[in-house]
Amino acid sequence: MSYVRLMDVTKRFGVVTAVKALNVAIGKGECFSMLGPSGCGKTTTLRMIAGFEDLDAGEIHVGDRLMSSRRQNYYLPPEKRDFGMVFQAFAVWPHLSVYENVAFPLRIRKLPAAEIAKRTHEALRSTNLLHAAQSSPEDLSGGGKQRVALARALAINPDVMLLDEPLSSLDPHLREEMRFEIKELQKQYGFSIIYVTHDQSEAMALSDRILVMRLGVAQQVDSPLNIYTKPANKFVFSFIGLSNFLEVLADAEAARTPDGLALPIGILPPRDMCADRRTFSLASRPSEIDFCAEDGVRGVVLRKSFLGEIVDYQIRVGEQLVRVQKGRRAPGPDTGEACGLRFLAPHWYGPEEEPES
Repeated sequence: MSYVRLMDVTKRFGVVTAVKALNVAIGKGECFSMLGPSGCGKTTTLRMIAGFEDLDAGEIHVGDRLMSSRRQNYYLPPEKRDFGMVFQAFAVWPHLSVYENVAFPLRIRKLPAAEIAKRTHEALRSTNLLHAAQSSPEDLSGGGKQRVALARALAINPDVMLLDEPLSSLDPHLREEMRFEIKELQKQYGFSIIYVTHDQSEAMALSDRILVMRLGVAQQVDSPLNIYTKPANKFVFSFIGLSNFLEVLADAEAARTPDGLALPIGILPPRDMCADRRTFSLASRPSEIDFCAEDGVRGVVLRKSFLGEIVDYQIRVGEQLVRVQKGRRAPGPDTGEACGLRFLAPHWYGPEEEPES
């Protein structure tokens, strides 16, 4: 059942439409990520949910509460929305102890002293910060400071937690560790998470569903698996994971590259796509291409790079380049050798579906 609802939400800055007619329903207890390149509208959307930006059109509801409505000329201030919020910058106060950083929002709400102590202690315990309660945040690592920010958001017992690229300033090891901690906290407290990131692996690891945005417009809302394996369009395919796009000229009978390299029988776009176009992009993941001795797309290995558990190949196919990745134990050609390529899960797109952001 939907809990957070965005209905035709639109935001403009002058002549620029940052978010256009966005419709999203987020379930209670769901981890929902908004993913896209810089400038796609994801942070603006989060700020509208938080109440830091008003709407130019549409409505936002949380449960049975109206948060914002342009039609009804209604706007609930951020401090009355009772959301937990964690920013990209740690936003901790260095002149206050860790304990006081977490307790401060509760004091602002003028809760009883016993309630403040109880909630602060529980939030510090949940984020493994009890040992540092009387320390200055300046004495903590980046991961420790981000835990302080999480504990401060948890202390208000939010139904919805808003996270704006909270891990981007951490090193890769800490970032991975914090992903699991955030997910465990969600299971423990049962709040909904709305998570903004441009990091695909972060969104994939945390999310129940992902919204992919481009230029203020929703491109796809789906599970991480479907976003990866069943992208709605060429942009989603290009943005999620590694991708190849091989330009192909084709009809219902045969296909070739623009420089005349014939492709094997069977490598054809769907017949219904051939009715109104002749130029296509054959999209593929580097990990979903096999080497084969015969009946494959012919190419030559330009580069072979060892990357730990995988070997990364750059293959020239006619005048185009294709990237292939195989396990380090899998046999493969050497640099300069000819090879055949078998596309295991090809996707076909028309040339008008440009992937660039």
